Amino acid sequence: MQTTLSLKGRALKYLAAREHSRSELMRKLAPHAEDLAEIERVLDELQSRGFLSEERFVASVVHRRAAGHGTARIRQELSLKGITADQMRAALEELQPSELARAHAVWTRRFGSPATDLRERGRQMRFLMARGFSGEVVRRVLKGELPESFDETPPDDPD
Repeated sequence: MQTTLSLKGRALKYLAAREHSRSELMRKLAPHAEDLAEIERVLDELQSRGFLSEERFVASVVHRRAAGHGTARIRQELSLKGITADQMRAALEELQPSELARAHAVWTRRFGSPATDLRERGRQMRFLMARGFSGEVVRRVLKGELPESFDETPPDDPD
């Protein structure tokens, strides 16, 4: 005898695996519901009990993607998952200061040495752009600019 999961059971199963946005759960539960109002009731209950949280979802995506992707790529992923600009603004603003360091780390892992010709430079540039790093950050990485955390020059003496 096979038992079918209730909508709430299915939603909890999805949430146990990883954080989901409300719109993601809506899409995943839709084939199993008679009407959308039923899904809304389940999601409202899960949200009121703290099982479903857009803030936790945003933090989860940012944490998983930040090491290898730029802010633009993370913003795009969050948008596709139904997160509004207001909901993602704070998390993405926290990523901005580390953008150069993250791009440099991704570039180093993938290439490790400067391009020797224009074809290779274009390949490196396209790789970083596809990862969601801004054109300015890509230019700085390929120019050889090191992030502040890698800078070995001593700070200016205030004397």
